[in-house]
Amino acid sequence: MAEADPRKMINVHDAKTHFSRLLERAHAGEEIILAKAGKPYAKLVPIENVVRQPKRKPGGLKVSGPIPDAVWFDPLPDEELALWEGKRLEKYGY
Repeated sequence: MAEADPRKMINVHDAKTHFSRLLERAHAGEEIILAKAGKPYAKLVPIENVVRQPKRKPGGLKVSGPIPDAVWFDPLPDEELALWEGKRLEKYGY
């Protein structure tokens, strides 16, 4: 690591205590050096070019008709119920 600026060097103990503040400083564009025993150890830097996912739009599912009540109210088959309960099914190799 190149020579670190001592004014931007933060001890790990202080970093744990003031982590939220350090995140805000990094988000604002500042590079912060984390030091352990007075020696540079890691660098906290802002993320560049964050890819944001588009906002979700409700109503995207197109259903061709009403959903039968059996889907919601009929009991599950034993095999599927066992999987939901976290039981292993040797039959399926789980």
